[in-house]
Amino acid sequence: AALKKAGLRVIMLTGDNLQTAQAIGRQVGVDEIAADVRPEEKSGKIEQLQAGKAMVGMVGDGINDAPALARADIGFAIGTGTDVAMETGDVILSSGRLTGIPLAIHISRRTLHTIRQNLFLAFVYNIVLIPVAAGILAPFDMFPDFLRQLHPILAALAMAASSISVVTNSLRLYRADFSQKG
Repeated sequence: AALKKAGLRVIMLTGDNLQTAQAIGRQVGVDEIAADVRPEEKSGKIEQLQAGKAMVGMVGDGINDAPALARADIGFAIGTGTDVAMETGDVILSSGRLTGIPLAIHISRRTLHTIRQNLFLAFVYNIVLIPVAAGILAPFDMFPDFLRQLHPILAALAMAASSISVVTNSLRLYRADFSQKG
């Protein structure tokens, strides 16, 4: 249910029979179910979804899930599962509970957002201050002297400030409280 709320399409691919799969699907809020699926068919289904430009995550715990975990864009291995599944998965849910998936997705989205912010900060510095340091404003009397003739020490301080802003922005992830998610 939390994955659907996050705007994700959830499909259960299982080797279990349809009746069992539907019962589990009802418990966890999954409507789209494919039962009696062989391991190689799981990989094929993932390929179909990827061909439709979908980003596919796969959750598995057994040897039979390893090929599908490897094929998926992101593989979530259940920490109580087989060693093969855990070695193949990109993310290991050490608690063995599926509730870690929404949390992992939330953290990854926040991380990507922070990376984009950091790239923006770095590009702003490079696009604005490097030309100023090179003297592009020197011929223009309307700017103050410290900008028209930017001293190399000031340029170095500005670069250090840029690096500090990127690191500080990244540290927000470290201090973030993710306990409300997942």
